[in-house]
Amino acid sequence: QVQLVESGGGLVQAGGSLRLSCAASGSSSRISRMEWYRQAPGKQRELVAQILSIGITHYADSVKGRFTISLDNAKNTVYLQMNSLKQEDTAVYYCNAIHLLTARQYWGQGTQVTVSS
Repeated sequence: QVQLVESGGGLVQAGGSLRLSCAASGSSSRISRMEWYRQAPGKQRELVAQILSIGITHYADSVKGRFTISLDNAKNTVYLQMNSLKQEDTAVYYCNAIHLLTARQYWGQGTQVTVSS
């Protein structure tokens, strides 16, 4: 089992920055990759960024150059640094971890990010 706890969401003006954190506990050493998803009202959940345990990253086109995902293995925490935020970034952001052996997905509770004009 893996437990994920997200933090760092909030209200920010367009052009501002936020950093989301996702702390993993439990069988966190068995995680192959961690991801950030987001879901805006009335829209499907979409992948924002992912990072493999070996450090390779991937970003959605809509956030490339503005968001940075990073992993602190010592703290079992993944971060999402979000810069130059836009109103369309407003969503609930979810952390997701994929188990190395079973490919089972674990989800955090979500954290709200609201970008105002």
